Amino acid sequence: MSFQGDSIPAKKTFKVVLDPGHGGKDWGTRGKYTKEKDIVLKVSLMVGKYLEELLDDVEVIYTRKDDSYSHPKIDANIANEAEADLFISIHANAMPKGNEHVRGTETFVMGLKNTGRNFEVAKRENSVILLEENYEEVYEGFDPTKPVSNIMFSIMQEAFQENSILLAQNIEDQFAKRAGRKSLGVKQSSLWVLWNTAMPSVLVELGYLTNPKEEKELNDPKVQDYLASAIFRAIRDYKEFLDSTK
Repeated sequence: MSFQGDSIPAKKTFKVVLDPGHGGKDWGTRGKYTKEKDIVLKVSLMVGKYLEELLDDVEVIYTRKDDSYSHPKIDANIANEAEADLFISIHANAMPKGNEHVRGTETFVMGLKNTGRNFEVAKRENSVILLEENYEEVYEGFDPTKPVSNIMFSIMQEAFQENSILLAQNIEDQFAKRAGRKSLGVKQSSLWVLWNTAMPSVLVELGYLTNPKEEKELNDPKVQDYLASAIFRAIRDYKEFLDSTK
């Protein structure tokens, strides 16, 4: 039975912010012939294409769709102002000279476990902040070169950590089981862009550009598609899980 004046509630759009790391003057890390900013843009656009074509109630918001530079605070603000349901920052990894054998994917969630390599990743990914002329004002005194700055990473992301870990594990499972990549697992680190987002957020490292074999693979359109489809499936499965618990 229906009543005059009744209306069916509009279906809520699930908003996903895709953040291809770096861009413009910020190349990110580099391999022998590859800039991080180029690889991650290609994969991010593929992820968005899958989401837009295969899921009818998902809105994709990009922090960039070309080789433009946008600092991390703007990227986080884009997600917050859109009241997004997910924030996914996509990057490529690197190791110092002498460690070219290291390869594999990693997905990071916000956390304070900055031991060993996790802290090195945090310093590298946060270092883009120093490109800003007034970074001390923009980032409220945060200096990614100083471990004491980790005090700033307080409880804000803890509210979203469980769902962030769920998404991150979905991504790594898809990388390993469906995309044939070596997964180094889910990690925690004090990454500024994750700390400043008010929704479940992850930072994906697609592989190591400093590993010659992996650099070649990451330039292969087929491998890029495998990675993008893996991230898509992880988002799809995460959303389906959330829908099943409503």
